[in-house]
Amino acid sequence: MTESPTSASPTVAVALGGGGARGLAHIHVIEALDELGIRPVAITGSSIGAIMGAGMAAGMRGSDIRDFTLSTVGRPREVMNRIWSLRPTTLSDMVSNGFRIGQYNLERILHAFLPGALPADFRDLGIPLHVTATDYYGNCELLIGDGDLFQALAASAAIPAIFMPVRINGRVMIDGGIFNPVPFEYLFDKADIVVGIDVVGWPSGDPGVVPTRIDSLFGASQLMMQSIIAMKVKAHRPHIFLAPEVGRFKVLDFMKAAEVLENSAALKDDVKRALDAEFGRRHAG
Repeated sequence: MTESPTSASPTVAVALGGGGARGLAHIHVIEALDELGIRPVAITGSSIGAIMGAGMAAGMRGSDIRDFTLSTVGRPREVMNRIWSLRPTTLSDMVSNGFRIGQYNLERILHAFLPGALPADFRDLGIPLHVTATDYYGNCELLIGDGDLFQALAASAAIPAIFMPVRINGRVMIDGGIFNPVPFEYLFDKADIVVGIDVVGWPSGDPGVVPTRIDSLFGASQLMMQSIIAMKVKAHRPHIFLAPEVGRFKVLDFMKAAEVLENSAALKDDVKRALDAEFGRRHAG
């Protein structure tokens, strides 16, 4: 592997895709960049990629994000304790804002689960970050790069039927992955090398078994997002585009954090080799 990049090296920008718990594999990408001494000049993210990107943009190392993840969502008891802290405190709250399917307030959950290193506002991040959300009634994508960070992250990760939509400037927002699963196209004018990471995966299981209603719902979303990704890559492929084998995990398998990380461990070396090759080509040219 070549030496770590210097200040004269080509710049790198990273797009981290959506995929729920499968997106914990992004930790390997952040660790690889840390170990190579590469600081991205820009980051984009969708859904879980937006959340992971916020950690990196706030200055957290991949190892810190790994430790925090395993000590929180990786421990069922810790998860239950934090969810319990979000329970309605009065009968009226329980009746009007109870935790019904599709009514989980993701912004409150993020405040309960994300590390204190994340600032409240985009302007306090050390690396420029933009996250995607889907404007439900506007029939379009929204790229957010300023204002309330937690509100934007909640909008970007508001999986339909699981989390409440998020209102931003009067507009109703849902999961950014619906319109743009890996938002790498926003980075081509930001850096010399653009890295895109796809953690959407494909539906998995026994072909002889009909999926449950919930599994078919999420599986259909995977198929839809993969079709979007394929068209985007065909139109303008990033310099580096990697898709770890994470399809066997479901979108809400966060308590399998250690297993997700173990099964996607090869991604770290894949990122290093791809960057090494890209730097080598540019040096030779």
